[in-house]
Amino acid sequence: MRYLSIGRMLVTGGAGLIGSAVVWELNRRGFDNIYLCDRLDTTEKWKNLPPLRFEEYLEADELAHRLEDDRDLPADIHTVFHLGACSATTETDGAYLIRNNFEYTRKLGLWCLRRNARFIYASSAATYGALEDNLSETLPLQSLRPLNLYGYSKHIFDLWAERHGYLDRFIGLKYFNVFGPNEDHKGDMRSVVNKAFRQIEQKGTMQLFMSYRPEFANGYQRRDFLYVKDAVKMTVHLAELDTISGIFNIGAGESRTWLDLGHALFKALGKEPRIEFIEMPEALRGKYQYQTRAVMDRFLATRYTEPITSLEDAVADYVRNYLIPGNHLGDEAGKS
Repeated sequence: MRYLSIGRMLVTGGAGLIGSAVVWELNRRGFDNIYLCDRLDTTEKWKNLPPLRFEEYLEADELAHRLEDDRDLPADIHTVFHLGACSATTETDGAYLIRNNFEYTRKLGLWCLRRNARFIYASSAATYGALEDNLSETLPLQSLRPLNLYGYSKHIFDLWAERHGYLDRFIGLKYFNVFGPNEDHKGDMRSVVNKAFRQIEQKGTMQLFMSYRPEFANGYQRRDFLYVKDAVKMTVHLAELDTISGIFNIGAGESRTWLDLGHALFKALGKEPRIEFIEMPEALRGKYQYQTRAVMDRFLATRYTEPITSLEDAVADYVRNYLIPGNHLGDEAGKS
């Protein structure tokens, strides 16, 4: 067992959805020995930070400079959660994605190897591409075909780490459809729960894409939805196990329909469902997955025993304790 109280921790992407939630979860466990890194751009993700406790904030470019000459970073950084990346699946600047998502991750991973620090990094379920069944970490990495540049920028780091034998020392996390508080800054990459909440506020209805496959009725496309509070509990669990390495799916392990999600949202708001089906953009139709479900056997073999929050309970907590009052993680005054 590797205890997180040994030395300091570094969390990159610490103002983002999963990164800030990891810091929140660590704070809940009594840890604030954290160096937090992000890019506080023109979005309002800085609003995720005031409720959190950490030792020092670093901009991502400053951290990169310090990694290069190994200066001004504590010698006792013991665990690195690398959760910073460009997560926009619509980004088309390949050079930017490679610099930001691959080269930066490689630089930080090599630094961890030199320091003998634990390296936990965010891969992505997007690396599975168009696959809709058997989404398992046991699939050969070379067999995967991501559908967008974002997925590819994550995939090539997995390939690089495997080729050099570093997956025996790293932990890569393939997050599925994570949603929850602290995602307001993500724009078009916000979850459907967040977007639909705003739609219902403004128009009283929510919109879902129509189905273009006869075996799936409108709204019966399926996803593995995971509440961010569960995602970070699972992440921290793996970080505490010093005999664990390799790639892990991080999902609920079950597939729910978009209609399930929509009905849960309206129920949380105390409203009757009003769902409108709209045309899917032509550019998405050939790349759209009609179902996903994480195979969780490998993760569950690590003896994780926490129950996964049901979709209905997760949506209710998100809506009532965060979206309606405008709270961020850490504002909930002791609520879990």
